[in-house]
Amino acid sequence: MAPPLAAPRFYTALPRRLLLRPQKPLPCWRRKARPDDQDLYVDDDIGDGFSFSGGKYAEAEGPSKSDEWFAQGRMVKAHALYGNKEKAKDPFFGLTMGKGSQSSDDVFSWFCVETGSSSNPTVLLIHGFPSQAYSYRKVLPVLSDKYRSIAFDWLGFGFSDKPQPKYGFDYTLDEYTSALESLIDAVAPGKLSIIVQGYFAPIVVKYANEHQDKLNHLILVNPPITDKHAKLPSTLACFSNFLLGEIFSQDPLRASDKALTSSGPYMMKEEDATVYRRPYLVSGSSGFALNAITRALGKDLKGYIESMRSILASDSWNTKTTICWGMRDRWLTYDGVANFCDGLKHKFVELPMAGHHAQEDRGEELGNIIKRILSG
Repeated sequence: MAPPLAAPRFYTALPRRLLLRPQKPLPCWRRKARPDDQDLYVDDDIGDGFSFSGGKYAEAEGPSKSDEWFAQGRMVKAHALYGNKEKAKDPFFGLTMGKGSQSSDDVFSWFCVETGSSSNPTVLLIHGFPSQAYSYRKVLPVLSDKYRSIAFDWLGFGFSDKPQPKYGFDYTLDEYTSALESLIDAVAPGKLSIIVQGYFAPIVVKYANEHQDKLNHLILVNPPITDKHAKLPSTLACFSNFLLGEIFSQDPLRASDKALTSSGPYMMKEEDATVYRRPYLVSGSSGFALNAITRALGKDLKGYIESMRSILASDSWNTKTTICWGMRDRWLTYDGVANFCDGLKHKFVELPMAGHHAQEDRGEELGNIIKRILSG
């Protein structure tokens, strides 16, 4: 396990010339955690000028919830950039973007949090859209006694790299499928079980179909299954709107906790909301990525859903599969889900009090369900 990491520090995203001021000494808890390799981290003090707000928590004494979460993880190198290493430029003025919008190396850096003994069976926890590995914070401790559990941030989310679209990664669903394969090869070269939630499920099923020999079990949590699910809810679709999409995707509240809480009954605590907001406060890179991903989903999600249904219904699909469904999902209708599962050999589990992001609504409950499924 790599040493704890130091979370990036940030101020309000203002032009560089306005941020040239004497720097305060780092508090002792930051100095101890600071790694020698600085190239993996967002510029400590300067955003890229595209965040609409930020810096509210920069002056807090001691670690924040986001700092504490970051310190539990490590950066994993996986999936090479395409094309050359040209510096990313913003799409409006052609200016070179800040460090947060640049890839950190020839190979992308992914933020991963791991719990449990390396000698235990491996479980990979994959967050949905638009979320972070942080959503599994209550699931990880439940699994840690029997499983080596790994949660990661997708590229474009959380603390993972967020390259500017067209500069090494375009956030298409095909690219995500290829990138997932690279990450799994890096963190779990042996057999594993995968739990995936939400709109990234079709990507994972496509990967799993090509690597059934690696999988012990696949658990899908509120995946888009029916044709109705191919249309994004307005809360998400707004991020791909012409012109307004670029604005909405840069709004830290709209793009993070407001989007998450609109999907179900979950009432998010302020300290948890700050973790989800932080990437959007650091720089505009998260917003640009969100805009690109939403456009890709609008274009290709329907085809991926149809492919997923075909794979799960195929006679050649031999992976043990369970579908868990938060019954209070406000984004994906339950109509047609049970009928689809009834005609297949897959297990179906209902979570009556959970919404779309079941790991947020009922983290411990979902963790125990996962344990029962994997041990069965």
